[in-house]
Amino acid sequence: MKRYQGRRAPDGAIVTVDGQPLDPRLDRRNHSPAGFDWGHGGSGPAQLALAIATDHFGGEVGESIYQDLKWGVIAKIGTDEWTITSWEIGDWYAETFPSGWGF
Repeated sequence: MKRYQGRRAPDGAIVTVDGQPLDPRLDRRNHSPAGFDWGHGGSGPAQLALAIATDHFGGEVGESIYQDLKWGVIAKIGTDEWTITSWEIGDWYAETFPSGWGF
């Protein structure tokens, strides 16, 4: 089980997966070169959702659903520190795409 953790620091948001820095996946989409963010629907949350989705689901599926993940999970985070597990992402996916979205 993977554990994604985020916290706001004086020099910006820090997000890790299993204790290692989460790759922002700027190679796939460059929504926010300034870094990750959460708690709203802007570019920082889009980059975070893309990074988590592609890390968890893989490239094609992750790119297909990251905006849904942004609105369904990332934009709703209301704290400066958080943890999301791969189990929770799987539960969100099953609720959001009950038919499996064809994958």
